[in-house]
Amino acid sequence: MAEIRPFRALRFTPKAGKAEELTCPPYDIIDEEQRRAFLAQNPYNIIRLELPKDGNEPYKQAGKVLEGWLNDGILRQDDTPALYVYEIRFTLERDGNISGTEGETRSIMGLVGLVKLEEFEKGIVLPHEETLSKAKTDRFNLMQATNCNFSCIYSLYMDDDGKGEMPDIPSLISNMQPISRMTDENRLEHRLWAITDPEIIACVQRNMADTRLYIADGHHRYETALNYRNALRSKGAPQGAPSDYVMMMMVEMNHPGLVVFPTHRLVRGLDNFDAAALIKASAPYFDMDEGVEVAALNETLENAYKGGRHAFGFYTGGDSFTLMTLRDSAVMDELLPSLSGASRSLDVTILHTLVLERLMGIDRENMANQRNLTYTRSLCDVLGGVDKGEFQCGFILNPTRVSEIRDVASAGEKMPQKSTYFYPKLITGLTMNKLD
Repeated sequence: MAEIRPFRALRFTPKAGKAEELTCPPYDIIDEEQRRAFLAQNPYNIIRLELPKDGNEPYKQAGKVLEGWLNDGILRQDDTPALYVYEIRFTLERDGNISGTEGETRSIMGLVGLVKLEEFEKGIVLPHEETLSKAKTDRFNLMQATNCNFSCIYSLYMDDDGKGEMPDIPSLISNMQPISRMTDENRLEHRLWAITDPEIIACVQRNMADTRLYIADGHHRYETALNYRNALRSKGAPQGAPSDYVMMMMVEMNHPGLVVFPTHRLVRGLDNFDAAALIKASAPYFDMDEGVEVAALNETLENAYKGGRHAFGFYTGGDSFTLMTLRDSAVMDELLPSLSGASRSLDVTILHTLVLERLMGIDRENMANQRNLTYTRSLCDVLGGVDKGEFQCGFILNPTRVSEIRDVASAGEKMPQKSTYFYPKLITGLTMNKLD
């Protein structure tokens, strides 16, 4: 089903400097101060291409910068097509991730290659979240100016056919040295290997052909790549052109290193907001446990998570919160009869549909435009933002399970925005894909 190709990755040469100075996190989590700091450390940092801000026409300027770096030997394509193995080693810290794994050292490892672009309705590559048109326009303009993928889309696949034919990724590189390794500013270790053996590549291609790919991170970039491919086809690009493929990292869905953080919701600017009235209005649907100490928040939510209960914390300030636990999931069947059970049973769907929309009057367009809603992974941001009066209340969620992501995507449906936060994020700048 999925067509995978090796490629000659575009990578920084030693002339550019150290890898630590040349890479950066995903563009959409970098603020302007961080962007300037990366460039101050090394003017060749990939952020100049991935998040261009130079001049009156930053996208065109990015195209010129890319051309200059290629001509000057700052960037160079590898000599031999390869599938790359990318590993991130990391330690989870205590930041309210409701995972019960704080302090553990983990590793996430997957394959980086080119994946043939397929429309979602074909069921080969599947999304799980909604996207925003503004972000897709930005990425399209950048692709149009540079004809390049600077960062990997992150996808998951299942090797569950029982045949055991998929090669064990660590065994593929057991006798190989990394072609790149670095430790970033957050002490995460990144390593990259190149597999160039045609027989191994062919084996991976054969076995990946029977899999579906579920997009974990990079929905906007995938949809942009589809739009870019279609735009070039309308100008005469043939089938099988480089623009028919996109750079992607593929991780087995049962990988022990997979971590999904929750993304919490903060509410601001609602007229006549009344916390007591909301608690009363929620009582017909939820068991409302008021006065739970904030110090017990992680443990309380984790217990609900392990018990399979749909619960989230409602915080309005102080040293306590209200635990809201759905009493009967049948209410979601009535509210969303056209959706699959997988979508109806998501904590984030319950919160959005039953609480934010039905009880608080924040409609879907409002949520999409974030007029009264802000998203954050940080529990500290929720507590601090409400305590400072920047927000009226916060809803603290449990993480979405990887199996839930698979089931929603398999049903051909999408979760609300910001339903998942895969950690760690893939670094930008280790591999790039020039589309010519």
